[in-house]
Amino acid sequence: MSLGAEPRRSTETSETLRDAAHDSVSTTTPSSTSPLPNTTSTQLTGAVSPKALEAGEKGPVDDEDSVLIVDWDGPDDPANPKNWPFKSKWAATAIVSAFTFISPVSSSMIAPAAAQVAEQFGIKSEVEIAMTTSVFVLAYAVGPLFLGPMSELYGRSHVLQLANLFYLVWNIACGFAQSSSQLIAFRFLAGLGGSAPLAIGGGVLGDLWAAHERGQAIALYSLAPLLGPVVGPVAGAWIAQSGADGGGGSGSLRGMWRWVFWSTSIVCGIVQILGVFYLRETFAPVLLERKANLIKNKMGIPEEDQHRVRTVYQSDERHWKRIFAKSLIRPFALFAREPIIQLLGVYMAFIYGLIYLLLTTLPAIFQSPETYGFRPGIAGLHYIALGVGLTGASQANARLLDKVYVYLTAKNGGVGKPEFRLPTMVPGTIFLPVGLLMAGWSAQKVAPWIVCDIGIAFIGAGMILNFQGIQTYVIDAFTLHAASALASVSCLRSLAGFGFPLFAPAMYNALGYGKGDTILACFAIALGCPAPWLFWHFGERIRKSSRYAVDA
Repeated sequence: MSLGAEPRRSTETSETLRDAAHDSVSTTTPSSTSPLPNTTSTQLTGAVSPKALEAGEKGPVDDEDSVLIVDWDGPDDPANPKNWPFKSKWAATAIVSAFTFISPVSSSMIAPAAAQVAEQFGIKSEVEIAMTTSVFVLAYAVGPLFLGPMSELYGRSHVLQLANLFYLVWNIACGFAQSSSQLIAFRFLAGLGGSAPLAIGGGVLGDLWAAHERGQAIALYSLAPLLGPVVGPVAGAWIAQSGADGGGGSGSLRGMWRWVFWSTSIVCGIVQILGVFYLRETFAPVLLERKANLIKNKMGIPEEDQHRVRTVYQSDERHWKRIFAKSLIRPFALFAREPIIQLLGVYMAFIYGLIYLLLTTLPAIFQSPETYGFRPGIAGLHYIALGVGLTGASQANARLLDKVYVYLTAKNGGVGKPEFRLPTMVPGTIFLPVGLLMAGWSAQKVAPWIVCDIGIAFIGAGMILNFQGIQTYVIDAFTLHAASALASVSCLRSLAGFGFPLFAPAMYNALGYGKGDTILACFAIALGCPAPWLFWHFGERIRKSSRYAVDA
C-alpha cells in the first residue's frame, strides 16, 4: 500500500492482540499526511508485528512512524456509554440530576432564615444580608470555567464526585460559621463545588443518550437547577419558623438556621453514596485511554514507545494546557463575536437573575405585616406557586419541543434548523411580563394572596419556557462548540443571579412592588419579545457569517 492510501483490513490477524485489546487488528502502511482511520475497531498501523505477537514476542517494530489506534469495537460495543442498558443510563441520569438539584437547593434554602442569620451576626446592611444567599451563585460563574476542562482530562465521574465532596465539606462548614464573613466565604467555596453538575451534567447526558433519545433526560436535568431554588426555601422557611418559635430548647433561635446547611449536607451525602455505586465514567476519550493503557500493559510496550498506542481522540489538542486555554478563552470569544450569544445570553441572564430576586423578596412580601403577614412556614409555602409554574410548563414543553421541531422539519423538506426551536419561546416571552405585573401589583395593593401566587406561577412558566428554548437553540446552532456557548451563557446568568438580589431591596423600598415589577416587566418585553422573531427571520443569515455556528 502506498503512502496516503486508505487503510485496508489485513488478512493476517493477531490472536494475541485480540486477547489484549478485545479488538480486531489490521496492518497498514502509516502515512503522516492522511487522517486517522475512521473505523470502529482498533487499527494497527505497524506498531507491533502480528507474527511477533503470535510467537509470544513483545515490543514494537523498528518503524518509528508505526502506531496503534484504539477505538470502540464497532457501533454496538457495550463499553460505549451510548450502548449501555436503559437502566444504567437512567441511573446515571438520575444521579447527575440529583447532584444538579441539591446544589441549587443549598443556594436558596437560607433565604427565609436570612433574618435570623442577620440577628445572630449583627448584620445591618440589606446588601450583605442578600449576599449570604446570592454569593453561592457567584461561584457558579467561576467554577464551570475550570471544572469543565478538568472533566475532559480526568473524566466526568471523578470530577463530578470530587467536586461534590468539596461542596459537602464547605456546606457543613457553613453550619459552623461564627461570623458573617466566614459564612459568605464558606458559601462561595461550597458554590464552587456545587457548580460541577451545571458544568458537567450536560456532557454526561450527551455521552449517554443519542439525539433521538435525549428529550426526556434533558427535561429532567434542565428542570433541576430551577426547581431546586424553589424547594429549598419551602424547607428553609419551616426551619426558620422552628427557630423563631424557640423550639428545641434555649438558644434555638440563634442556632436553628444552621440546620439549613446540615440537612442539605445529609441529603447530599446520600446522593454521593449512590453516585459511587451508580455513576460510572461516560466520557469516551477517557474510557478509550483506559482501554489503550490496558493494551500497553498486556503487550508489555516499553515506556519510550507507549506513544505508539493512542486513541482516536488523542493528539496535541488533548494536552491539558491546550484544553484549559481553549475552554477559558472560547466562552468569552463567543460572547464578544456572536450576536446570537449576546442577545440570548443577556435575556437568559435576566431570567436567571429574576428567579434569585424572587427567592430573596418573597419572604418580605408574604411575612411583612404591611402585606400578608404570614408566619415564616406558611409564607414559605408560596414558593410552591413558582414550582408549579416551572414544573408544569417544563413537562409540557419537553413534549412540545420535539413535536414542533419534527413538524417544521417535515414542512421544510426534511431539513431541520435551529430556528425551529424558537416557537415554544413565544408564550414564555408573554407569560413572564404578565406574571411580573400580576405579582407586583397584587402585592402592592394587598390583593388576595392567590392572585399573587398565580402571577408567580406565570413567572415560573415564562422562565422555564424561555430557558429550555434558549438552551436547545444554542445547542443546535453551535453543535461543535455547544459546551463553550452554554458556558458563556451560564457565566453571564450566574453573575446576574448574584447581582439581582443585591439591588432588589433598594428598588422595592424606593418604588414599591408594583412599580418595581413594572420596570422588570418592561425589561422582559424589550429583551424577550423581539428575540424569537429576530432569530426566526435572521438567524440563518447570522449563523452563516459566524465562525462557530453551523451553516444550516
